[in-house]
Amino acid sequence: MDKNISSGLEDYLEAIYIADINKTQLKGAELARNLNISRASVSEALAKLVSKNLIQYESYGNIKLTPKGKSEAIRVFHKHNILKEFFEKILSVNADEAEEISCKIEHIVSKKVLEKIRQYTLYCERHPEIAEKFYRELNCN
Repeated sequence: MDKNISSGLEDYLEAIYIADINKTQLKGAELARNLNISRASVSEALAKLVSKNLIQYESYGNIKLTPKGKSEAIRVFHKHNILKEFFEKILSVNADEAEEISCKIEHIVSKKVLEKIRQYTLYCERHPEIAEKFYRELNCN
């Protein structure tokens, strides 16, 4: 990860990447609506992303990820999804709460911890009796 990319800028990259995955043209105003923040804040963030060579953007134009930006966005997107899957599938957290928690944790979780979470999720998927036993014991206490 580029140490100069704040968690806020990571959120922008992830939102831009999701629009890209969905083949949606994205302008600053739409990004502001999607993230529920002011247009001025979006303009400032987009300028920072341009200066870091993570996006291509001109005022009122479409936002496009650069190869470097796409790489960073994919990294954040995958971290988010690994965490969300863990909270939903392993801890049975409802989707909305899992989404909210994942958004917060994705910015601070280390690669090492994230990999352990991913491996544990895969293990539990192969051995569902592990999670079932945990929930039985949790509900009995």
